Amino acid sequence: MSLHESLEKIFRDVFNDESLTLEDEMSADDREDWDSVAHLNLIFAIEEAFDVSFSGSEINKLRNVGDLKTLIRTKSPECRGS
Repeated sequence: MSLHESLEKIFRDVFNDESLTLEDEMSADDREDWDSVAHLNLIFAIEEAFDVSFSGSEINKLRNVGDLKTLIRTKSPECRGS
């Protein structure tokens, strides 16, 4: 499963929306239900799924899904080619 597919599954689980389609430009502004609690749930689920840990400053710099993918690739050797 690619990084994109794995993230899409996590987003679908967190938002309980099987029709959710993930785009690199997608941000919290694009979903009404992407609030601070959902954001934390996403981060925790991603850290667990990819066995990575993000600092507060790294999380604060994220602006969209594309930024999140880049951060995951820097933290997880298995995802560098995805």
